[in-house]
Amino acid sequence: MSKFTDLGLRAPILRAIEEGGYETMTPIQSQAIPQILEGKDLIGVAQTGTGKTAAFSLPIIQMLLKAEGQRTAKATRTLILAPTRELAVQISDNVRAYSKHLHLRSTLVYGGASEKPQIKAMQPGVDILIATPGRLLDLMNRSLINLRLVEFLVLDEADRMLDMGFIRDIKKIIAQLPKKRQTVLFSATMPKSVETLANSILINPVRVEVAPAATTAEKVDQHVLMVPKHRKRDLLEHVLKDDAIKRVLIFTKTKHGANRVSDFLEKLGITSGAIHGNKSQNARQKALNEFRAGDIRALVATDVAARGIDVDGVTHVINFELPNEPDSYVHRIGRTARAGATGISLSFCDIEERAFLKDIEKNIRQPVPLFEDHPFHDEGMAEKPGTGKKGAKPSARKPRQNAGKHKENRRINQPKAHGSEGGSGASATGGGGENTSGAAPNARPGKHSQRKGRPSHKTGNKPGGGNRSGNRNARSA
Repeated sequence: MSKFTDLGLRAPILRAIEEGGYETMTPIQSQAIPQILEGKDLIGVAQTGTGKTAAFSLPIIQMLLKAEGQRTAKATRTLILAPTRELAVQISDNVRAYSKHLHLRSTLVYGGASEKPQIKAMQPGVDILIATPGRLLDLMNRSLINLRLVEFLVLDEADRMLDMGFIRDIKKIIAQLPKKRQTVLFSATMPKSVETLANSILINPVRVEVAPAATTAEKVDQHVLMVPKHRKRDLLEHVLKDDAIKRVLIFTKTKHGANRVSDFLEKLGITSGAIHGNKSQNARQKALNEFRAGDIRALVATDVAARGIDVDGVTHVINFELPNEPDSYVHRIGRTARAGATGISLSFCDIEERAFLKDIEKNIRQPVPLFEDHPFHDEGMAEKPGTGKKGAKPSARKPRQNAGKHKENRRINQPKAHGSEGGSGASATGGGGENTSGAAPNARPGKHSQRKGRPSHKTGNKPGGGNRSGNRNARSA
């Protein structure tokens, strides 16, 4: 089977698919949809941008029609879990498009937005609930959502949910589901942690793998550019002078880093926006919509958005900073070359990130080609300052001169130490202050003689401090 018409889907579904401009299935769709229609649990592994959302939503919509219109208050028949708000919104948009000629109800539940409309939408019950784990668990704990009637469970981008620390929430959610259900798990990467989770919640699953896990999209032309960390902004400015970079997605490690890069681009006259975890959902959606509409040329994002950005026409992905997790590289560059298009990824790598690059190349089982034709290549290939020429080993550290010997006290501007009550304190300059500690004066001759007059360590007197008992009382207070 290669066409959607071969699947036996209901006419309203096929009509929506045709209106969306689709006719031929992708490999993951042609292999997964028939298995799901047969009621089997399934693990799907495929490259990002290959149509996984349609692969699980189309068969579920078809099966929901067997009891169309049968809903229970605060309950859902289908639960689709996604790690990020952007991905949840994207899935919801697709589900609504595929079911627009049917009488199915779907809704979204996610954090970063007002919960009131979400609670209201769940009151009469829905057929399909798309949710992020945190907000869903919050509403469940308050008895505002009932999962006891779930027939279909989908975990989309399960590996990402584990990376983001959702595993405890997911286990709590799954514990509230009926044991008799159909479960589908999809991801572009499949680490051991995901397989362990899958084995605990799926029953005799069918595994559909159209490409080896962690395989990058074939139509993405990948390059790595060596550059010192302090020259990355200069390189970004140089790269973006190319008019062929029409719509670019730029990834940073941190939220503040994303803001700084976006501000830098605005100063250059390049329209941009930033999305990350500190942005409100409205701000994130506004930036994403502007990027999708072509109102801004660059969108700067952290990995929180790597799985939720489905924008046609992204010509380039720039890794301003390499990710710590090699799987994140696969998902980042998968934001381009979507739906059969081609794309280019450029990764900026400094000396401290070369270990990350090696991990990425090991994970994707291929080297990332080195791009040398830029002004900062030679600097990027050089060793750290002070380590010598490129490829040279740092010289052995020389032993410190006068090691083990007492050096002359150079602290000549320290305040006088406070003695005990009634004492005058010793001068830190080495002058002849009166010894008030009761210890014998330090009158040893020779190279240690300059220590004479220093505060006595036995009394605990220090510059700017009182005696030991006073310090103890201060701490206890």
